[in-house]
Amino acid sequence: MGGALLAFLILWAFLPASIKAPEVIGVLAASIVVALTGLIDDRYKPPAYVKLIGQIIGFLIVILLGIQVRLPVPAWLNYFLTFVWMIGISNAMNFMDNMDGLSTGISGVAASFILLLAVLNDQYLVAALAAGILGACLGFLRYNFKPARIFMGDAGSLFLGFLLSILCIQLRFPANSNFVTWMVPVFIMGLPIFDTTLVIISRMRRRVNPLTTAGKDHLSHRIVRRGFTETEAVLILYLLGGIFGMAGLFITGASVEEGYVLGATAAVLGLYAIYRLERRREIQEQQESR
Repeated sequence: MGGALLAFLILWAFLPASIKAPEVIGVLAASIVVALTGLIDDRYKPPAYVKLIGQIIGFLIVILLGIQVRLPVPAWLNYFLTFVWMIGISNAMNFMDNMDGLSTGISGVAASFILLLAVLNDQYLVAALAAGILGACLGFLRYNFKPARIFMGDAGSLFLGFLLSILCIQLRFPANSNFVTWMVPVFIMGLPIFDTTLVIISRMRRRVNPLTTAGKDHLSHRIVRRGFTETEAVLILYLLGGIFGMAGLFITGASVEEGYVLGATAAVLGLYAIYRLERRREIQEQQESR
């Protein structure tokens, strides 16, 4: 997975300057740093801060290239939002790598929506990289879907999350105000964001470390506990990822009122879903302890 995408990036970096952006080589360098960090974590299992340091280095490289969130807010806040977004999405995709084919498929779904939006807005360099990610995901999924024969590990999931976070930042929607369209990337990556939020809240309520503690408390595991097979759970989450992506497509043409009504509704439904899922977990634990 990571090897295929790195090969794509390397070939892209050596294209003539007239048909590529100067940021490509920087994105390549930052992506290699993040992928190597994940590879070290897979092989040697160093302390969590080592993985974070690698991601911060990747973030700094990207910032030096001028790739950042560009909202009408103070510059320091845009830098902070960029940092939170890139580190958050990278680790959210890493969190989702908890069942065969899950992180790969969700990354492919997100890449497909980024590809569509980039083409619709004449961002062909963004579209080209999104197409590369989508192709790598589809090729990898053949061997990663249950029963998996190969696994991406942190090297692949962190790498995918990092690249997807960059592409989301680079999306532009000139036909609408960024006062509304900032929500598009949030919806495209809505499923990883929801799953990570659910896990962090659940683990904090149980007073365990939310970032370093492994557990069967992800959305995928909770769906399986409802009686679905792992394959069915993964397919359900693919569908849910597609629904989030469709909401993102709607936001691109929505008015301010429509956009914020949809955003507020999604936030309320998400919080309610977390509440219900946590209540069900508590009830199940009480029943199992009897």
